[in-house]
Amino acid sequence: KIYLGIIFFLMYLPVAVVIIFSFNESKLPVRLTGFSFQWYEKLFADSAMMEALVNSLILGVASCAVSAVIGTLGAVGLSRLHWKTKGALEYISILPLMIPEIILGMVLMAFFYMLNLRFGMLTLLIGHTVFCIPYILMEVKARLVGMDPSLEEAARDLGATSMRAFLDVTLPLIMPAVASGSLLAFAMSMDDVVISFFVTGTTSNTLPLQVYSMLKMGVTPEVNALCTLMLLVVFGAIGVFYLLSSLRRKAR
Repeated sequence: KIYLGIIFFLMYLPVAVVIIFSFNESKLPVRLTGFSFQWYEKLFADSAMMEALVNSLILGVASCAVSAVIGTLGAVGLSRLHWKTKGALEYISILPLMIPEIILGMVLMAFFYMLNLRFGMLTLLIGHTVFCIPYILMEVKARLVGMDPSLEEAARDLGATSMRAFLDVTLPLIMPAVASGSLLAFAMSMDDVVISFFVTGTTSNTLPLQVYSMLKMGVTPEVNALCTLMLLVVFGAIGVFYLLSSLRRKAR
């Protein structure tokens, strides 16, 4: 218990410090001088920060939606292949996870430049989709390995087409894996700095890049306020999930 207490203390102490200093009256994160909501007021009045937050949310949702479709279909396709090169294809499909982000960002930048694509939200969407797909693909592939193939075969025996059997049998069974992979991909998209730095344009900015650019002039407690609000949303979502799960268990 002491060991676990030390681990949780070290993990959540920085989070607690960020939350506490988001209500600090002083701009310097050295000592507490008083309780104030001024940094939350300045956060909502900061148009650049709000625009970057909206861009990150739109980019995260859009890249996860596209990645969910491509990753799910890719995992289903790989599970039905019986080629000798299947193992090599599986390794190739997760290469974006193994390649250092700085190399992947430079490659994407050069690729978009060759295609004469204007750097902006489109290039950001493509770049984020590239490294989001493997997260969903691995989750769905692991779920398909543990799924009984006779379920879809039974649907085919009862007259269902391949598409119908996939939509009515396979897809509902792999949806939890799709959802968990999408949430992980969304978190990685919201957190990305390196790839976004290489493929963004002058007219688009994401939240991590906005915070990174603030380091040159000094990070104000506005960032602490933003982190606190994001943590509140995450904890609220987790609380709602556990509440719905407990209600579902009681209903059974």
